[in-house]
Amino acid sequence: MPYEVREVQPTPNPNALKFVLDRVISDRPTSFLDPASGKDHPIASRLFAISGVTSLLILGDFVTVGKRPEARWAEIKSKVEQTLASV
Repeated sequence: MPYEVREVQPTPNPNALKFVLDRVISDRPTSFLDPASGKDHPIASRLFAISGVTSLLILGDFVTVGKRPEARWAEIKSKVEQTLASV
């Protein structure tokens, strides 16, 4: 069932954004510190397929996405929203 991103919030880390969703995505905190750790997770594997994504935290009604410093948020944000809307 697709997720709608309600809000995108900055974090203290300029290379991470918090995507607040329309409902709970996970009851337990799940961290993926690299693409290999998320390869078997249905949502994480799709988010890691986005160029520049380096880490994920999935908890409650949000996903925090980390990116490489040289990657641009303008490109990543829309792809994250599209991916979450299609899961």
